[in-house]
Amino acid sequence: MTATRTVLTARALLLDMDGTLVDSDAVVERCWRRWAARQGLDEEHVLAVAHGRQGYATMAELLPDRPMELNHADNRVLLAEETADTDGVVPVPGAPAFLASLTGVPHAVVTSADDGLMRSRMGAAGLTLPELLITAEQVSASKPDPEGFLKGAAALGVDPADAVVFEDSGAGIAAGLAAGMRVVGVGPRAAAYGPTAHVADLRAVRVETGDDGVVRLHLGG
Repeated sequence: MTATRTVLTARALLLDMDGTLVDSDAVVERCWRRWAARQGLDEEHVLAVAHGRQGYATMAELLPDRPMELNHADNRVLLAEETADTDGVVPVPGAPAFLASLTGVPHAVVTSADDGLMRSRMGAAGLTLPELLITAEQVSASKPDPEGFLKGAAALGVDPADAVVFEDSGAGIAAGLAAGMRVVGVGPRAAAYGPTAHVADLRAVRVETGDDGVVRLHLGG
């Protein structure tokens, strides 16, 4: 669905990080290509699955017969590699202005990254952290499970139907929809996964707040 002339209303926003606020594709591809090569897997297939999930969940899908403890061990190594590598990490176009426009708007980052990786990438991109952060440590299940988004809405004190999710990946969009929320898909990957609305990047989002506490999201371009 195109976002041209779309207006959504909400009382809170839940924001994915990678691919939504931060363009970390260069790092993700470098690290996952190395992992794929070590496993003898097709690199392009691995990259098609990896976005939006916690690493162990990606590994479990790609290697379903592999013991989960090996996936968790590999994920710890991968997280360390990704956290240390910030070369090419930049904000998604429009992200700084978008975050600045959320002053006074209830919002949170809900990411499959752990706290260290989230802070590394947001810092490398020069983006300000909101007060509420839902990271990998705070959930028992990775996206596409809706747990993270539901926790974010609960912490902000809003009904899931009153929250709008911003996401780029298939797993993340599925998680937002499963949580009963509307989802704005951001970037080229998102359009294929059936978000409520879609924008090319965050430059196409204008945030308007009213005295009634309702946030109006003007999506277009």
